[in-house]
Amino acid sequence: MTALRGLWPEMQDTCISLGLMLSIVLFMGLARVVTRQQLNRPTAHAFILEFLATFQLCFCTHELQLLSEQEPLHPTWPLTLTYFFSLVHGLTLVGTSSNPCGVMMQMMLGGMSAETGAMRLLAQLIGALCSRYCMGALWSLGLTKYHVSERSFACRNPIQVDLPKAVIIEAVSSFIFHSALLHFQEVRTKLRIHLLSALITFLVYADLDIYNQNLG
Repeated sequence: MTALRGLWPEMQDTCISLGLMLSIVLFMGLARVVTRQQLNRPTAHAFILEFLATFQLCFCTHELQLLSEQEPLHPTWPLTLTYFFSLVHGLTLVGTSSNPCGVMMQMMLGGMSAETGAMRLLAQLIGALCSRYCMGALWSLGLTKYHVSERSFACRNPIQVDLPKAVIIEAVSSFIFHSALLHFQEVRTKLRIHLLSALITFLVYADLDIYNQNLG
């Protein structure tokens, strides 16, 4: 019982953080429903859906990154969050790109016009910026002990192993993921999302294992 009481502050902070992310997911879902019901113009409809999807994805990514920097309550906790939110985003963001690289690839392959691509990229940029300022405002409230307004949004080098090894890991992971995407095209949408979420979690676990071996 004493051990549980000692863990409670950590659990409380984690629950608040998860509550924020799930609240944003629900709010963005409600906004998407209203958009589909009220907007009939295809361009404006696509712009707002792309904006909402990017806002949701960036918001949760910022908060998950913050959680990942804390000491986990259990070794499997980060992987559980990875699977859960990959699944949530996969189920709620169907029909949007939320990724500039994906939009540009479709444009280069001729699957999307330049005007549509530029509109989606603009929506993603605005969504990402709005998410950043929203996170800054929320963190300044100090809802948890690791929500601090002084936290920097500066880009940091994500490569924490030797460069050749990092290139190989990224190339192999990308090949596996995109191969799975191609092979899962005929699978039912909901099942495909579960399979891809599990694959993402496996790749994260494998990459973390390699990183830990490198530290050792």
